[in-house]
Amino acid sequence: MKTVSQSPTDPAFVQDPYPFYEKARAQAGLNYWQDYGMPAAFRRAAVHAILRDRRFGREMPPEMAKPTPTHLAPFLAVEAHSMLEAEPPRHTRLRKLVMRAFTSREVQAQETGITALCHSLIDAFPNDPFDLLTAYCTQVPVITICRLLGVPVEMAPQLLSWSHDMVAMYQAARTKDTEHAAARAAQEFTNFLSDYVQQRRTTPAEDLITRLIAAEEEGDKLSNDELIGTCILLLNAGHEASVHALGNGVKTLLQHGWDPAWLAAEGIENLVEEILRYDPPLHMFTRYAYEEIDVMGHRFQRGDQVALLLASANRDPAAEDEAEVFDPTRPARTNMSFGGGLHFCVGAPLARLEMQIALPILFARCPNLGLAAAPRYSNSYHFHGLTRLMVTR
Repeated sequence: MKTVSQSPTDPAFVQDPYPFYEKARAQAGLNYWQDYGMPAAFRRAAVHAILRDRRFGREMPPEMAKPTPTHLAPFLAVEAHSMLEAEPPRHTRLRKLVMRAFTSREVQAQETGITALCHSLIDAFPNDPFDLLTAYCTQVPVITICRLLGVPVEMAPQLLSWSHDMVAMYQAARTKDTEHAAARAAQEFTNFLSDYVQQRRTTPAEDLITRLIAAEEEGDKLSNDELIGTCILLLNAGHEASVHALGNGVKTLLQHGWDPAWLAAEGIENLVEEILRYDPPLHMFTRYAYEEIDVMGHRFQRGDQVALLLASANRDPAAEDEAEVFDPTRPARTNMSFGGGLHFCVGAPLARLEMQIALPILFARCPNLGLAAAPRYSNSYHFHGLTRLMVTR
């Protein structure tokens, strides 16, 4: 296996990781990424295969478990009940119960509210240059998930702060301060949701938390810890993926120029898929091998980790013509941006709906929208999102 070397915190890499991906893809389907100390799949075929291979999974083999730092206990307690970190049969049980509440009908029911929200946010845009990331791209998904869950919208800034602190645990630039902040956020988030869930048990409402409480599969229900873990997962993932998918999308359209036909009803789905393919918010996901496996000439032992480079797979020329070109008129194919297999993102339909609504409204209301400053990505790999998006109307 060939070795590649690239610091995930290098400023040039953070701003544009795609040249590195291109070089790695040209070498092999699997390379050893020295900085992470594990094999990494850069080509689409390899990423696609491992995502769907049940011999790999998210959950660490139990014999590999090590004593965990005491200061991380609140954060790890939430993780322990997250279906993102679980494998069958636990994952199967959790996902079935969650999907009984988080249905496609419930997602589609958000359309009217999202539309009104987008218009109200644009009504409040200032005339001077402003940060579209905070004024629009963040607000649309965060307020939508608050409304869906039934959490007071006034709590959105606090939920966003907790989410930022917890999600930072997955970033390459993680420090001890990051860990302490994540633990505090997890504890405060759990305390808030515990009280709120208890309110919903005694006073049900038309919201997702109530439906999660009521969700039942063959007599089985979510435990209180599982319910809280699911709510935190939906809030955190909904924020991190949707905010940056929308922000990266607007940036791409402003830099490449946009065609009104892309934003029309018959073009918007293709546009959203191309945005997600071209510059997704999540670049890397990891898996553990559960047995001795040969993949593309490399033998994995049980417990070995592998990095799956979703963003690199999306630009693989073996899977897409002119893969480095942003082209919303290309036939939409399944991209890797929401993962795949068992752990395909449960919030993907909601994220797509938000983008399909928010982008056309934004450019219809602000046809002269332009960049007021060069956009910059935050040093938060393996996430890929902007620090701000300064625009003029």
